[in-house]
Amino acid sequence: MLEVTKIFTFDAAHRIEEYVGKCHDLHGHTYRVELTVRGPRGRRGIVVDFAELKAIFKEFYEGVLDHRYLNEVIPTANTTAENLAVWFFNYWDRHVRPRYPHLFPERIRIWETPTSHVTLTRADWEAGREDDGRWPEGEVRRPAGPEDPGRCAGAAAAPADPGPGADRPTGG
Repeated sequence: MLEVTKIFTFDAAHRIEEYVGKCHDLHGHTYRVELTVRGPRGRRGIVVDFAELKAIFKEFYEGVLDHRYLNEVIPTANTTAENLAVWFFNYWDRHVRPRYPHLFPERIRIWETPTSHVTLTRADWEAGREDDGRWPEGEVRRPAGPEDPGRCAGAAAAPADPGPGADRPTGG
């Protein structure tokens, strides 16, 4: 068996509830996600094409997470890096696995900053679900449009520029 890892990034805002410190306030990160899948080499000699992993991330995760307010996207849990890692596994199990049954993450590593990350393995995810069933559900609220409150602060479009001369009185 071989492991294949692809790295992705997304930008999002969040705040940690019931936390004393600066992370209680609204703030953002450029998250780095290391997605590792494990499997045998197929007849082409590869476990999975890197382009296929990229397409999966883009289709299933990027639109849900990128430039979003995570507290609205994942309403069932505090949006810590730990809970986000669990959410990634749950979301894959519920939404990605039906279309890609031959693939399942072996490990998810979520970097909040260049020096701080959380790692969750498939074995630990499975054990956690069996032990207490308290992993976040993995449900997602899909934003309706740019004015949706799930957008990061400041992500809404700026007011339209009225154009040159708009501040001058019109003749009449």
